[in-house]
Amino acid sequence: MAETSERVGEIIEASTAGFVAQCYELYELPPLGSLVKTKNGELDIYGIVYHATTGSLEPGRRPIARGRDEASEEAIYQSSPQLSKLLRSEFSVLVVGHKAGENIYQYLPPNPARIHSFVHACPPDEVREFGRSLAFLTLLVNASLPVAREEIVPAALRLMSGAQEDPHAFLVAAGKELSIMLGGQYNQFRAILGRLK
Repeated sequence: MAETSERVGEIIEASTAGFVAQCYELYELPPLGSLVKTKNGELDIYGIVYHATTGSLEPGRRPIARGRDEASEEAIYQSSPQLSKLLRSEFSVLVVGHKAGENIYQYLPPNPARIHSFVHACPPDEVREFGRSLAFLTLLVNASLPVAREEIVPAALRLMSGAQEDPHAFLVAAGKELSIMLGGQYNQFRAILGRLK
């Protein structure tokens, strides 16, 4: 399959369970819950965006307010063009599967992604293919993330359902899978279902 997906960043930190990517343009972040991929040799590594930040390039140095005398936010960047070089937008990704050959496996790959690997947004046909199985929900539900699972799980499912031939059937199947996984956690299950609407 030829690469037709949009490049959304470059990996600057990686582990077996996830990676952090920096965007080339400030604020050009993929949506929360979106399915992205990167490569490690012959493997395609899939992940779900669970967190995004924009801040200073220098650790410990915070941006300062600059808009007191400006008419708009855009005017701040026009009068201080260096800001786009002093700030960065980056996003964190939870690895939820990989593809070897023609087979997709919804568990962690044998090796992490590589630093400086490109990260691409998955096109709808690839999202549809990945969504044929809901086994990735186990990784998503059990991960310890800075964003509550009541937010990230429905965000991922909403976006993934949009690429399915029958979005409603996909969400019903996901709801059934989640009811088993979260059997004793009714409040969390209810919160997730409420955000799927």
